[in-house]
Amino acid sequence: MNQQKFVYVLDDDAEARASLATVVQSLGYPALEYESAEAFLEQFEPNRRGCVVADVRMGGISGVELVHRLQEQDLNLPVVVVTGFADIRLAVSAMQAGAVTFLEKVGRPGEIADAIEKAMEHEEIRHEAVSERDDYRSRIDSLSADERDVLLRVLDGKPNKVIKKELDIGLRTAELRRANVMRKMGARSLAELVRMTLVAGLAPPALEMSELPQQQEQSKAS
Repeated sequence: MNQQKFVYVLDDDAEARASLATVVQSLGYPALEYESAEAFLEQFEPNRRGCVVADVRMGGISGVELVHRLQEQDLNLPVVVVTGFADIRLAVSAMQAGAVTFLEKVGRPGEIADAIEKAMEHEEIRHEAVSERDDYRSRIDSLSADERDVLLRVLDGKPNKVIKKELDIGLRTAELRRANVMRKMGARSLAELVRMTLVAGLAPPALEMSELPQQQEQSKAS
């Protein structure tokens, strides 16, 4: 069952806010209205999905700063900023910060609808990516401390014989722990294991994909 998505409408102008909410509802999305970014951030429930349509210039936190705040809090909410002609530079700044797109306040309802649908497409892609990341992190968390020690060394390109020596364990124990890592992670190859840990944010940054063929040969030889 697909989770319901909301459109959060942020504008300190009540009339503009209501107008945007009407367009949102015509698309079939619930519209939640806020007169400021502060009110939105205070009341937002992180488990809800959707996107934000925010005036780029509001009292208090601006639309540009809102984009930064959402990123800092790792909230998967694409932002569409709404701007007047005089605020185009602010809109550009918001997009550079990560906003999906911007709308002019004089824009037609069809343009608003297109921008919202574009934001929802971005949200879907991000949601899948975050779900994948969290899944891999959960698999890593299932590893024992000993298995994590082996995993980090495997990611560093070390064969079983080197792992055995560094951890002061038997070769068979090193092989079993490595096999357990592959099984618990659900990885069918070293390349797949590396990708999983990169997505999860664990793999050492020094590990280059170009090294994989050589590492695979080393692991076979060990």
